[in-house]
Amino acid sequence: MRVFVTVVDLGSQSAAADQLDLSRPVVSRYLAELEDWVGARLMHRTTRKLSLTAAGSEMLPRCRQMLELCNDMQSAVSEPDESPRGQLRLSVSSSFGQAQLADAVAEFVKRYPLVSIDMQMLDRTVNLVDERIDLAIRTSFELDPNLIARKLTLCRSVICASPAYLLEHAHPQHVHDLAEHNCLTHSYFGKSLWHFTEKGEPVSVAVQGNISANEATTLLRVTLAGAGVARLPSYQAGDYIRSGELIRLLPEAEPQQMNVYAVFASRKHMPSALRSLLDFLVLRFPEEPVWDIGL
Repeated sequence: MRVFVTVVDLGSQSAAADQLDLSRPVVSRYLAELEDWVGARLMHRTTRKLSLTAAGSEMLPRCRQMLELCNDMQSAVSEPDESPRGQLRLSVSSSFGQAQLADAVAEFVKRYPLVSIDMQMLDRTVNLVDERIDLAIRTSFELDPNLIARKLTLCRSVICASPAYLLEHAHPQHVHDLAEHNCLTHSYFGKSLWHFTEKGEPVSVAVQGNISANEATTLLRVTLAGAGVARLPSYQAGDYIRSGELIRLLPEAEPQQMNVYAVFASRKHMPSALRSLLDFLVLRFPEEPVWDIGL
C-alpha cells in the first residue's frame, strides 16, 4: 500500500523506487501483488503517464487511512515510555459517578494531563461498541460472563432514614419491621423485596412505599428530606451517616452486596490511556472500600 500511494503521489514508478529505496522491478511486483489481493486493476500504465482506474480511486483514500493507522501503531510501540494520551469515553451511573468517580477522574487527569475524559452519566446498561464507550463502570450482583471486566470493589448498602423521619416513626428493631415503614425503593434493585443476611442466615422482607426512582441520588435526596426509609449504597450515604444527617438502621442485618466492575470491549490493542486508567482505578478502589470506614 505504501508503494501504491507513493507511486500515485510522485507520478511514476521510477520516482517511487528512488523515494522508497527499492528497485523498479520490486515496485512493479508490489503493485501487482496489491492488485492480485484486491482483485482489480488499480492503475493504467503507459510509457507517458500513470492514471488511476475506478478501483484505484476507491482504494487510494483507504490505503492512506491504513498507512496512518500503521504509523500510529509503530509510534505507540517505538515510544513505550511516552505518557498516555488521547480521549477516553466513560459510562457510569449518576450516583457512583458523582459520589466517587468524579474525584478519581480529576486525580487521574492531573497525573496524565494528555488524557481527556468524556464522562457519560447513564443509569442504564450501555452497548460499548454502538455508543463508543471505552470503559463502563457497572454495579451488579452478577456480571454477564461474556463481558470483559476487571472487578474493582464491593458495593455494600445501608438501611437509613433521616432524624426527622425517625422522630415520627419508631426505629425498626428487625428487618421484618420494615414492612410497616414507608420504604423508598430503587426501580431496578429490590423494588419490592429487600434481601439481607442476618446471623449468617438469608432473610427477605417485602417492602413498599410511595416513592421510587431509577437512580440512587434521587433516593438520597428524598431520604434526607424525611420521606422514608431507604436502602442506599454506602459509597453515597456514608458521609451523611457520619455527619448525623442520616441514621443507619438495622446494622446487624447486612443487605445483599454487589460488586463494582470496570467493563471494556477488548483486551487486544488496548490504548495506553485506557490501560493506565484501569490500573489507576484498581488501586483507587480496593476490595475493601475506604468509604465503609466508620460505618
